[in-house]
Amino acid sequence: MAIIILDFPNPINVSVQVGDTAYYTNDVNGKDIVLIGIITEVTTSQIKVNIESKQIRPTITSFILFSKTASINTNGLKGYYAELQFKNDSETYAELFLVGSEIFESSK
Repeated sequence: MAIIILDFPNPINVSVQVGDTAYYTNDVNGKDIVLIGIITEVTTSQIKVNIESKQIRPTITSFILFSKTASINTNGLKGYYAELQFKNDSETYAELFLVGSEIFESSK
């Protein structure tokens, strides 16, 4: 394993965190996506990624993207309560098809 550093001229997405998986593509249609590796460090303008030493690396023009680890990032809504109000200002018939919610006891 080797570590590569990817520098960016603009601030990195705030959702990127250590443990996420980094990918790149050189295809303008985004059909050919290549795994880079697991992100090991994140700053405001660069990420460090574990990469296989023989793997082809992204170029300066590559589009870099990332994915979150599904087993870690499965949290639901955070907070104490939510208040919703559904209002129909239309004079014609309208029907509410579906409303869903998630409720769980977290801690006391």
